[in-house]
Amino acid sequence: MKNTALTHIHESLGAKMVPFAGFNMPVQYEGINIEHETVRNGVGVFDVSHMGEFLLKGENALALIQKVTSNDASMLFDGKVQYSCLPNNEGGIVDDLLVYRINEKEYMLVVNASNIEKDWNWISMHNDLGVEMTNVSDEYSLLAVQGPDASEALQPLTDLDLFSMEYYTFKIGDFAGFKDVIVSATGYTGSGGFEIYVKNKDAEAVWNAIFKSGTDFGIKPIGLAARDTLRLEMGFCLYGNDINDSTSPIEAGLSWITKFTKDFVNSEALKKQKEEGVSKKLIAFEITGKGIPRHGYEIVNAKGKIIGEVTSGTMSPSLKKGIGMGYVTKEYAKKDTEIFIQIRNKNIPAKVVRLPFYKG
Repeated sequence: MKNTALTHIHESLGAKMVPFAGFNMPVQYEGINIEHETVRNGVGVFDVSHMGEFLLKGENALALIQKVTSNDASMLFDGKVQYSCLPNNEGGIVDDLLVYRINEKEYMLVVNASNIEKDWNWISMHNDLGVEMTNVSDEYSLLAVQGPDASEALQPLTDLDLFSMEYYTFKIGDFAGFKDVIVSATGYTGSGGFEIYVKNKDAEAVWNAIFKSGTDFGIKPIGLAARDTLRLEMGFCLYGNDINDSTSPIEAGLSWITKFTKDFVNSEALKKQKEEGVSKKLIAFEITGKGIPRHGYEIVNAKGKIIGEVTSGTMSPSLKKGIGMGYVTKEYAKKDTEIFIQIRNKNIPAKVVRLPFYKG
């Protein structure tokens, strides 16, 4: 089990620690609902240093990214970030990821913790273009400072203008007394905020500086459990739950990051799938009865016939009702369609809704 550079701090704060993607991670401190509301209404800090980072450099860096990712990275400019995925050869997804353009010949890919080795091997296998690849995952810590008060809490720590940063952009500069810190705005919570990439040796000092600067805003540490409820309220996919090696980006509603203006791994098959339609689709639903949906629960129709499965589900702290996502056969994917979730051998009514659940 790996520790992050901040594990000892989480333990000293009384966090409940759990194994996650091979790391010893804080799942909660005070409680999911309290931590969730802290991010929705104020500012909280997640240690997400388990995430992976790869640097790609060289004349053909963009060409390699174009080859292995579904989105069109040629649209990026310096300081811009793009959400994308790595399609496999069977119609599924190796991983979803973020692509950072540092400059014309240098990019950073941010990948999921559980897929670091898999992604590295997959991209390396397709690197016949002489691109210099460096896995810096073990060198960097990543702090996600999320919530409507994040800008005010962090601005005293940097000369970078945080208030003017647009969603899915990043800047590199001085932060909390350290040079060449990457500050991005790609939040996974729907409440705004920033991600701070720092070297492991500087992580504790940066953590302490953030909490000192955020004191007047009631800043708190937040665990991964609240991160999950926050992302689900926005309808953001979680790899391993809502997308995986056997779900296609078309089925998952990710056509918007699947651009057929270029050739990429398995693009012909995915293009055909988009043109001909899919047999199942990822939907969002709200429970209209009483119950909390969970990953793996069966979705049935009015006659009790199985039509799909829940991939993510929870009791929404913001909406005070059960919400979830799951795959169903396409005839049940339309908005307002009534479906039923099997919870403890009972068929609990629910309806298909549009994302996000949380409208802010």
